[in-house]
Amino acid sequence: MSTAERDTIAEPQATEEKSNRRQPFPQGFLDTISTGWADRPESLPAPRPQAAFAAARRDAVSKAFPGKRLVIPAGSLKQRSNDTDYPFRAHSAFAHLTGWASDSEPDSLLVFEPRGDGHEITLYFRERADRTTAEFYSDATVGEFWIGPRPALAGVAADLGVDTAHLDSFSSTDEDLVVDADEELTRFVSELRLVKDEYEIAEMRNAVAITAAGFDDVVHDLPRAISHARGERIVEGVFHQRARSDGNWEGYDTIAASGPHACYLHWTRNDGAVILGDLILIDAGVEADSLYTADITRTLPVSGRFSDVQRRVYETVLEAADAAFAAAKPGVRFRTVHEAAMNVIARRVSEWGLLPVSAEEALHADQGGQHRRYMVHGTSHHLGIDVHDCAQARREMYYDGLLEPGMVFTIEPGLYFQIDDLTVPEELRGIGVRIEDDILMTEDGPVNLSADIPRTPDEVEAWMARQKG
Repeated sequence: MSTAERDTIAEPQATEEKSNRRQPFPQGFLDTISTGWADRPESLPAPRPQAAFAAARRDAVSKAFPGKRLVIPAGSLKQRSNDTDYPFRAHSAFAHLTGWASDSEPDSLLVFEPRGDGHEITLYFRERADRTTAEFYSDATVGEFWIGPRPALAGVAADLGVDTAHLDSFSSTDEDLVVDADEELTRFVSELRLVKDEYEIAEMRNAVAITAAGFDDVVHDLPRAISHARGERIVEGVFHQRARSDGNWEGYDTIAASGPHACYLHWTRNDGAVILGDLILIDAGVEADSLYTADITRTLPVSGRFSDVQRRVYETVLEAADAAFAAAKPGVRFRTVHEAAMNVIARRVSEWGLLPVSAEEALHADQGGQHRRYMVHGTSHHLGIDVHDCAQARREMYYDGLLEPGMVFTIEPGLYFQIDDLTVPEELRGIGVRIEDDILMTEDGPVNLSADIPRTPDEVEAWMARQKG
């Protein structure tokens, strides 16, 4: 391996081959298309609020990798079918380090070139072509005639507070693609997001607020979902409208799981009916324009009122969530939050006679776990610019790490009794409940950012009654 290869770090991105969208044009069109356009006045914007925070993040990366060339791609458009692409969403590390969010450009690169004791940092992207170029009218992927105005180098430099250059001027060599140190960079930028700055926390609050409005919309439109053969799709669509109108998108595929579907942890098919008497589990989060996302789950009685059995299961999950919240304190290991929730789950299902061993035996770290049949997932994960944020962080920094002020994470215990599970009484089969909140750790302890979305059984029933009224 050459010195250049050893000293270059890149975060590789999968790319899709683009379809050829160019079309032939007659000469008359070519002779006139570049004329008759009004001047486009331009002024440089003030730096966006996240620019200073992104600069501090880049400085941290630069100090962590002295003498290394770093290449962090935004990613490329990805083909959905034929000549149709998925909506573009920049890689989270790129967005975090540039401050360029829902308006970022595909194929952009953030490059750290070693210079002395630090780095010269440049954002490369494909600048818009003016109306005298063929790209303007002939390229359906980037042409402004097709997709609208694109950013200019000077405007982005002023907006983000970083030097910019045309993508064509980037000097790329084979060693930029795959090198031994990729994992080190990926880990560092993931761990950099474990503690959120002021801007990130504000955006998390914003994402939660929009999500709360989306849940209100869903409850208000629940009668329409009940009346449709695929009512879960109605729920999904109602939430999507709020996500797109007030934010950028959903942060992940919405789970609208009614009846027995609530027992499938990642039910995103959402093609089932919403039936009176059942519960519907809705796991949904709005991704704000900044790309920060909420992640919230509420389980609702479709009729507006819990049955006795449904309420018993719901109250157990709520007890587990409250125990996890109480365990979350600065300096406590992150896994302690999960352990507190699982303690409640194990003891309650043991009391109901569902375990072949005692609760204490089930809670044994090596020989236990029988209660996990009814809650196989973890209780918490970090949350931020990714719904499962910081996922490449080392275990000692994540699951075994200590909770610190500025961390944002979920608390989401559940109980799931699948429709064909013969280990539980028939009255429990087909009941799935999860309660998920977004938690900010502060110096004074945890703050539930989503506490205003009703979460106790009585609050949920009152909420649904208000929306019906």
